[in-house]
Amino acid sequence: QVQLVESGGGPVQAGGSLRLSCAASGRTVSSYTMGWFRQAPGKEREFVARISRSGITYYADSVKGRFTISRDNVKNTVYLQMNSLNAEDTAVYYCAASEVFALIASTSYAYWGQGTQVTVSS
Repeated sequence: QVQLVESGGGPVQAGGSLRLSCAASGRTVSSYTMGWFRQAPGKEREFVARISRSGITYYADSVKGRFTISRDNVKNTVYLQMNSLNAEDTAVYYCAASEVFALIASTSYAYWGQGTQVTVSS
């Protein structure tokens, strides 16, 4: 199976930027649909962005135009560039891998990282 480790989270002021990384091992990320999800305290885990095996990207409306998902096949790493952050972006961010076609439902992703905390202060 593929193992995923997120990094790059931390505190940031509103309007600032962060880049999250999801390093994969055991399998190549190009073999999976790779997604980013987030979960705020007391809230359900929600879809943020995904990139398919063919490179097609899709974003939640709440982050469209601000976040960018990308994949580096050489480094076997998926990134989430987050710009214009606001307080509602505060959450634990998780990367995940799906063995099927591009999906936004968290239940369709079989492999998950441990999460990285993003805290946006206003």
